[in-house]
Parts: sequence; C-alpha cells; structure tokens
Amino acid sequence: MKLAALAAAKMVARQGRALLVAGLVIGIVFPGLSRAMMPAVAPLIVVLLFLAALRIGPAGMTPRGQGGALRRSFGLMLAMQLALPLAALALLAPLGALGGVLAAGVVLVLAAPPLTGSPGLAALSGADPGVALRQLVISTAFLPLTALPVLFLLPLPGAPETRAAGEMLAASLGMAGRLVVMIALAAGGAWLVRRRVPALGAPDAPAVIDAGLALTMGLVVIGLMSAVGPALMAGDPALFAGIALSFLICFGLQIATFRLMAQSEDDPASLAILAGNRNLAIFLAAVPPDSAAALMLFVGCYQVPMYLTPLFAPWLYRRGRGIG
Repeated sequence: MKLAALAAAKMVARQGRALLVAGLVIGIVFPGLSRAMMPAVAPLIVVLLFLAALRIGPAGMTPRGQGGALRRSFGLMLAMQLALPLAALALLAPLGALGGVLAAGVVLVLAAPPLTGSPGLAALSGADPGVALRQLVISTAFLPLTALPVLFLLPLPGAPETRAAGEMLAASLGMAGRLVVMIALAAGGAWLVRRRVPALGAPDAPAVIDAGLALTMGLVVIGLMSAVGPALMAGDPALFAGIALSFLICFGLQIATFRLMAQSEDDPASLAILAGNRNLAIFLAAVPPDSAAALMLFVGCYQVPMYLTPLFAPWLYRRGRGIG
C-alpha cells in the first residue's frame, strides 16, 4: 500500500509541469469553476508555503556563502520591489501612460514580492528552493515599506485620487501584515512537523511533497483565471496585449537577472525565477474594488508565463549557462 502510494506520488511529481499547464487550461475553459475557486485561493497559498517549507526544513533558510546571504537578499529585495517600480513610474509618467490598466499592472508586478509558490516553482524547475524561500520571507516582511511610495505615486484605474492614497496606505499595511503573519505561521508549522516526523528526511519524502506542491499550484491558478476565459471568447484586444506584456516582463526579468547574477553565491536560476514570478494578486486586497475588478484580466494574463516557467526554465538556464 505504501509502495503504491509512493509510486503514485512520484508519478504526480514527474508530471508537475503538466499539472500547472492543465490548471491554466481548466481555469480558462471553465470560468464558472474558476469563479467558484476564488475563495479557496488564499487558503491554498498557505498550503503552498507550508509544503515548500516542509520540503526544505530549517536548513533552507540558513545563510550560505561569503558576504552574508541575508545582506544579499536584502539588497535584491530593494532592487526588485522598490527600485524597479519607481524606475517604471519615472519612465511612464513623461509618456502620459500612467492611469491605464496595463501601466498599473506593470508597476504593481514590479512592486510585488516573489510569488508565494516560488519555492515550489524553483523545485519544479530544478533550482534551489531554499534561496527562494529565504527571499520570499524577507521580501514579504518589508512589503509595507517598499510598496508605500509606489502606491502613493501610482494612479490606479477606477480609484478617485482624493481617497486613493490614504485608503491604499491603510489597506496595504493591513494586507502586508496579514501576509507576514500567514507566512510565519505556515513556515513555523512546517518546520515543527519536520522535527516531529523524522520520515520527512527520508530520500523519497521530497517526491511526495513535490506532488502536493504541483497539485496545489494547479488548483491556485484555476482560481485566478476567471476573467481570461470570457475575454478570450469575446476576442478582447486587451487580453492579447496583456498576455504579450506578461511574457515580456516575466521572462525578460528572468533572463536579465540570470545573466546579471551569474556569479552570485546563490543559485542564479532561483534568483531569476524570483525576479520574474511576482505575487501580483496580493495587491488586489489593497486597491479599491473598482481597481481590483479592472486589474483582474491582467492578473490572469500574468499567471500564464509564471506557470509555464517550469516548462521553459530548465532549457533557458542551461542555454544561458552555455552562452554565458
């Protein structure tokens, strides 16, 4: 019985990339199911983080290498979610492009911390999930500070300027605080379970956990695709523009980061995955309802390259090493 369950888990883990693609397709083809799944997204994100922390244990957060891994992570956090969105604002403002849905989506992507499931994406892509988990925790912990100037400067679609700043400030503080608590509880609970269950250190345990990661990530993406299916059926030009822009940002950031961090003491593939795969959806809780509704299509578009990352990342990073 145990051998059969283990074999099934290994099979699911091997098909993890296909499961992510299947989640995208199901969410697009069945928008009713996607809308029904929306309330489950937040609890499933907690499960994702729990499983990622369970897979690597406390050692995954241990600083490694010279110069201080935590110092490197802090610098990367400032570059990824403060310098980049402020630079985007500075470039878009003179062009008169601010205020539109795509511009707001781009800036919020750059201001967002790494995807909550990024340790799982790293594991499925053959990168170091420990680096991803450490960066996820640090980036999320400082999100209230890095997001505030961006939210003050960014005009959101559907948000009256007279009330956007104060309400978004309070909402972003509350949202980020809840997310930090959620991550701390999920990671702490996972490490406690790992200490109490020695079998989780066995050679076959990662395959079982990877199967859970793949299944959970596939369910999460179904819930985030509710606006994509109707837009596809209607032939909405905004959908195709959003998809193209999402691929450009997601994979552009990954390629640039991989090349720039090729000599880093941390795994450059893991850093690249973190840079391109951002938790844009967390800002839906901070913006006014009208803005959240307007952003849902772009949020759905951005899931596509993120959840295709495990399919392209191994080839991309092998090719990158060869070129570099």
